[in-house]
Amino acid sequence: MQRVAITGIGIVSCLGSDLSTVEKALQEGRSGIVVDPRRIELGFRSPLTGTISDCDLSLLSRKQRKSMPDFAQWAYVAATDALKMAGLSAEEIRNPRCGLIFGCDSSCLAAVEQVDQLRRAEETHGIGSGLIFRSMTSTITMNLNTLLQTQGACWSLSSACSSGGHAVGQAAELIAGGRQDVVICGGAQEINPESMCSFDALGAFSARITDPEAACRPFDRGRDGLVPSGGAAGIVLENFDRARRRGAPILGEVLGYGFSSDGEALSVPSRTGLSRAMQMALAQAGISAPQVDYVCAHATSTPAGDFAEAVNLHRVFSDDGPWVSSLKGMVGHELWMAGAAQIVYASLMARSGFIAPNRNYAEPDPEMPPLRIARTAIDRGPRTVLCNSAGFGGTNAALVVRFRV
Repeated sequence: MQRVAITGIGIVSCLGSDLSTVEKALQEGRSGIVVDPRRIELGFRSPLTGTISDCDLSLLSRKQRKSMPDFAQWAYVAATDALKMAGLSAEEIRNPRCGLIFGCDSSCLAAVEQVDQLRRAEETHGIGSGLIFRSMTSTITMNLNTLLQTQGACWSLSSACSSGGHAVGQAAELIAGGRQDVVICGGAQEINPESMCSFDALGAFSARITDPEAACRPFDRGRDGLVPSGGAAGIVLENFDRARRRGAPILGEVLGYGFSSDGEALSVPSRTGLSRAMQMALAQAGISAPQVDYVCAHATSTPAGDFAEAVNLHRVFSDDGPWVSSLKGMVGHELWMAGAAQIVYASLMARSGFIAPNRNYAEPDPEMPPLRIARTAIDRGPRTVLCNSAGFGGTNAALVVRFRV
């Protein structure tokens, strides 16, 4: 099996659209959560959200943007930033040994626009060609493949909120198995009200609207629901020996990827499923649980979900576990991109020597098993990190990454 290096990262999030801004926000424990007035007008139970406000889209022409929903445009920015860091040439990208895998969903907004136009006009001529390319689940990879001209694997992976984690894991598998030399991978998520209204109808969102920055409270006793967010994360994975030969900046190494499904319920997570994914990732990495010094947790601030993850973490690490923090208190739940974004965030922590805090963790939940929650930033960079992600339908992903610190 080939070793898998991380040689480039890029991020577009509610904390910022460049690595230095996001890194500073993580270290300071800042929140990017706001109240969206439009959601109040639309009658949302919770108008809380993360937003993207400073993403420079000037690299894309108006014609190119016509076939791309906003989150595909963010994915292009994140991917090109990651490629720039990796220092790959055009010839290395436009190559059958260079692939592309992103975790994403179809564009709800584009689908709504199609239906609205059809119902208004009662014919299809006015819908236009751009909407089909904007609405498909493969919108990110089809657009990035065309713009970057990659010639290897070109896959869109959709498995709810573990999509980004599985995209990184599957990319690593392709390289480890010798099928690809480079894979541009990641995840992206739209944020608009149209894409979030059904979640709001479920009552899944926090109702703590008078204090947006305190609303998302992973693992805290007072947690009452998640806060939606989105953006895009881009990661360049590469054959380790190849990256070393060409003098690439090796940020870290993907050691293990684990996956599982609960096989129990659509929206209530299992007390055993995620632990199986974690144990699989540790086994593939060839390390034991005590060698992990930080867990970037999935916890989204829901009562059932956070409890289940705590039980699963305790099953793997027992009482004397590593530092744990969920970043959702700062960035919200980035849904389909979350698992990939965690790799970017952990990379930033490792390179600058800190562990980001679990914002808004004020009171432990007495029903949960004990975890070593980082209430404030820890002045020590993580070396061996476990990143968890989980989604509706019981899909779980776990990644073990060893960083150079």
